[in-house]
Amino acid sequence: MGYGVVGAGVAKLIKEKKKLLESRIGAVLNLKTIADIDTATDRGIELGDTALVNDALSILDDPSIDIIVETIGGETIAKQFIETALDRKKHVVTANKALLANHGNELVSMARTNRVDLAFEASCGGCMPIIKSLRESLVANNIKSMSGILNGTCNYILTKIAKDGSSFEDALKMAQELGYAEAEPSLDIDGFDTAHKLAILNSLAHGMHINLKDIHVEGIRHITPDDIAFAREFGYTIKLLAIGKIQGDHVEARVHPTMIPDSDPLSHVDSSMNAIAIDADATGRTMLYGHGAGMMPTASAVLSDIADIARNIISGITRRVPIMGYPEDNIISRPVLPMSELYTKYYLKFDAKDHPGVLAEISGILGARNISIKSVHQRGRKTDGHVPVVMITHTAREAWVQDALEQILGTETVTGTPVVIRIEDNC
Repeated sequence: MGYGVVGAGVAKLIKEKKKLLESRIGAVLNLKTIADIDTATDRGIELGDTALVNDALSILDDPSIDIIVETIGGETIAKQFIETALDRKKHVVTANKALLANHGNELVSMARTNRVDLAFEASCGGCMPIIKSLRESLVANNIKSMSGILNGTCNYILTKIAKDGSSFEDALKMAQELGYAEAEPSLDIDGFDTAHKLAILNSLAHGMHINLKDIHVEGIRHITPDDIAFAREFGYTIKLLAIGKIQGDHVEARVHPTMIPDSDPLSHVDSSMNAIAIDADATGRTMLYGHGAGMMPTASAVLSDIADIARNIISGITRRVPIMGYPEDNIISRPVLPMSELYTKYYLKFDAKDHPGVLAEISGILGARNISIKSVHQRGRKTDGHVPVVMITHTAREAWVQDALEQILGTETVTGTPVVIRIEDNC
């Protein structure tokens, strides 16, 4: 269902890799029907005996079809189709991270009730096998933390600013021209696409119900070439990170621009590439790297799910591996750590008036809230008589920092909105 970029990629792989897939699976994958509202456009794929129809219900009504692949996207009609497929005891493969992040708990329950599989390897990180890694390969590990670059649009923009000194606006325009960013890019650049993926990954890593609403989300609109230049001077690179960490009975779940050391491999993941680092107790740190989107990388991940389900069908079994990596009865409601209780280091940039006592006033407010300053950098005066003041703090509590910023903004020393970027020295 859906014959756009990803759907066409799936059809292309099934048709062109027929013999390879048959040799690896031990059976033939027969792409019986494709449903899409556009049946006229030539996708350049020889469909042979595969029917192309504009009625998705004909697929759902066909008792000979075992596996439904949803590549429509969105949370409306796609949700209805998947629910109907599960109710009719058909296995479902989807790449729809927004749907899973918002309604995954319900869909997992429906799949359990109907004893069918729901697979979604392509929903997080494109061709990177992150779902299979968390669900199967790392089964003997307690996952301590995950840090991921999971949105190619944001990573391209930040790379463009860092490498070429482009403004955010110019970098975004270039991303749109290259097809990395949508005409309306808010879902990507404001961090929501990354949050969808983190909600799914946290569930798999920590055996918790999918929880999107409590994830702290910030985007990259406010990042400037100056911030990236300052970061470089301090030995850091700025990336939009999805961060999930176990903190006692809670899990940190946050998406925001983050300064990471230049020595960290994640700092060298550039352009539209994705990567995720996983810190587990038995394996230590492992890292996956690859294309997070695109026709063939995403289709490859979809085919891995189709192959897994096909092998189950051949063996006469279903649900061999739990959908979320844990049997449903073992999944818990693990609370997300309130952002105010986060402890980390901070990059703070103020647009301050250039007069004696400015640093002392800002430092005094920070110090009164137990925020210790590690280093200070001050650039030359602007034409308006203001000067950028940049500070790197030692580890501090988020609530202290936000309280201090509110106090500083109440003075006549600082104008505009301070820039706050959290620092992760151990991603």
